[in-house]
Amino acid sequence: MSLLRFSDHSLRSQIALVFGTLVVGLAVLLSLGFGELLKLRIERDAGTALQVIAENAGKLLANGLQERSREAEVLAAAEAVWTKGLDSAEAHHMLARSQATHPHSAWVGVADAQGVVRAATGGLLVGQSVAELPWFKEGLQKLHVGDVHPAKLLEQLLAPPPSGEPYRFVDFAAPVRLGPTTIGVVAIHGSWEWTHEVMESLTPVRTDDKAVELFIFDGKGELFYAPGGQTRALLEAGQRLPIEANNPVVSDRAAGRAVVARWLDGRSYLTATAPMQARNSTSDLGWRIVAREPVELAFAEAHRTVQLALAIGLGAALSASVLAWLAARRLSEDLYALADAAGAVEADKSGTRIPQAHSSREVSKLSGALGRMTHRLLTAHEAMEEKVRLRTLELEAANRALDLQARTDALTGLLNRRGFETQMAFALALARRSGRPLSLITVDVDHFKRVNDTYGHETGDEVLRRLARTLEMRLRNSDVIARLGGEEFVVLLPDTDLLGAQAIAQALVEAMAEQHDPVVGRITVSAGVASMRGLQDNGLDILRRGDAALYEAKGQGRNRVCVEA
Repeated sequence: MSLLRFSDHSLRSQIALVFGTLVVGLAVLLSLGFGELLKLRIERDAGTALQVIAENAGKLLANGLQERSREAEVLAAAEAVWTKGLDSAEAHHMLARSQATHPHSAWVGVADAQGVVRAATGGLLVGQSVAELPWFKEGLQKLHVGDVHPAKLLEQLLAPPPSGEPYRFVDFAAPVRLGPTTIGVVAIHGSWEWTHEVMESLTPVRTDDKAVELFIFDGKGELFYAPGGQTRALLEAGQRLPIEANNPVVSDRAAGRAVVARWLDGRSYLTATAPMQARNSTSDLGWRIVAREPVELAFAEAHRTVQLALAIGLGAALSASVLAWLAARRLSEDLYALADAAGAVEADKSGTRIPQAHSSREVSKLSGALGRMTHRLLTAHEAMEEKVRLRTLELEAANRALDLQARTDALTGLLNRRGFETQMAFALALARRSGRPLSLITVDVDHFKRVNDTYGHETGDEVLRRLARTLEMRLRNSDVIARLGGEEFVVLLPDTDLLGAQAIAQALVEAMAEQHDPVVGRITVSAGVASMRGLQDNGLDILRRGDAALYEAKGQGRNRVCVEA
């Protein structure tokens, strides 16, 4: 019956029905195929972006642990301080300076070999015994980095942290030795607020279509950091590492890429996990950083891509079906014309002729319609790939932005302006607290433009490097040297008054004048000297007075030192 009903249709309808069905099926298959390919590409790129965020967080945490452990080693190795006694004024000063350098060091102290705290920042725990604490026991033997733990003795002594959560510390301890004898342990209690800032700095700004969150799990897969104050709630709910590191099947499948995992809140997230790559064995705590994003947000672009591809395919299929119906109608008209002509010939009508059919041209139009449909699908595919490429470039640009934190001048190896401002702020705070003098010398190469114009910029760069080496050789390790830009350098002299700084500046000017450059010959510099005048004096004012003195030296003929008015 179906065949009879189909045969009852006209040739135009039969061709339109068959061809339209074929075109719709082909369009749907092509649309779904291209859409799925684009979906897989976008999902893979979303997972890669999430994996990069997790790996970068792991690198920053590992660097932070290494820097803190190195700080503990440096404090413990200061034999010149410890020979004066664990509770000497120099020891207190060194511990306070360490804490000022690293604001997230909640407590820095030193205990003697019996475990009694002899000196500490803020005087906290001085005279109390810490002999039973793990950091002291381990620190007597070697450098120790302890895993995250809640505060015990210090919980009631410190001001509440900004996050409002209970204090948690990471301990760094190292033995203090004089010769072969261990006389004590120096320890740093690093506040967990430092990790909160690291995670916040790497987490993209939360928007309606982006909700990336970073978590930290310990070596046992237990959660100890969650964003937005969720740590306690997730711990009480029993949240563990969604991708178990000790499961070889899961870990092999998820190694180096993000996977979809279900969390305890019942939602599925695109989840990337990366181990913290410790910079040394001591700081290898087995932490794993996990980045997650809701699947409906992470793959939203992929789903939209499939829907768009399918819509384009169906639209193209509809257009092709209409063209097929028109083509079939044209073909049937040609056939009817040929049949009428044949009937006329049979009836022997005068003037009858067989018309010329043009059905092959209609077939060519149909091929053009199919070509346009395919072209439209390919255009949509290329547009999607371009969007993926732009998203990838944006991600690379965000990662490159992390590298812009450098504080070193590339030409001379000295601090640049940004690095100097940090050191200046620290030195001012230390000078105000201790009441000791602080001076500054600004140095400028005389006639430097003439050197560049006469001998070229490469020779000018070598002159700047020569001046940098001279400053490094002539000054103390505690002095801060920086290149502010061009030929202008600055030297920060802690514990040095105005007269002392003037003498040092004069020695630097004379040292440069005594040198002989093989290309330029004699190189001279001018220097300006300024000193901190009071507790309200700031770095900008001191630097401004140093510059004024420098300009005065240049105005008096160069190759000389002038002191602030």
